[in-house]
Amino acid sequence: MDNYPSKILENAVNELAKLPGIGKKTALRLALYLLRQDPAEVEAFGTAIIKLRNEILYCKICHNISDEEICPICSSPKRNAAIVCVVENIRDVMAIENTGQFQGVYHVLGGIISPVEGIGPDQLTIDKLVNRVREGTIREIILALPTTIEGDTTNFYLYKKIKEFPVKMTAIARGISIGDELEYTDEVTLGRSILNRTPYETLLPGR
Repeated sequence: MDNYPSKILENAVNELAKLPGIGKKTALRLALYLLRQDPAEVEAFGTAIIKLRNEILYCKICHNISDEEICPICSSPKRNAAIVCVVENIRDVMAIENTGQFQGVYHVLGGIISPVEGIGPDQLTIDKLVNRVREGTIREIILALPTTIEGDTTNFYLYKKIKEFPVKMTAIARGISIGDELEYTDEVTLGRSILNRTPYETLLPGR
């Protein structure tokens, strides 16, 4: 058992250790680092974290994080709202935006179908995507989910839900290795994968 000289320090370490990838030793090092900083800097750090949790919003259209009800991408007149790129999470939006190769808009599912982890379609924003398609203003859906079994399962589920609508469905080119996640793919490869996307139906078994 660790012997902390201060209960306040111990509480800070315990809270920091709850962060992913942060063990008790790293948490202690971070806590002691913060203790050495100017009080105003630490207060600014704490305020930023509190505002992150309490004030950040999710876009009413695409479910990306935003400071407003509608995110800057969805509200931009320079973006092509008829082309929607479907991604797993917000980190994927950031990765694709960094390529500078995509001028459409997004739809963030908030995860992928994974029975092992207890994640089903109802826990994702799939119905909201279908409602966007039903409105009739979308011409193309780009499936940009991870090249994993779970990602492929989710792609196929979306295909079945959307195929009845007059919408072109494509998937990013397989320049991304099997099992790779978009956020860890280099910008050039990811950009080319989006530009060289292919009709999703050609990827189905038996095609």
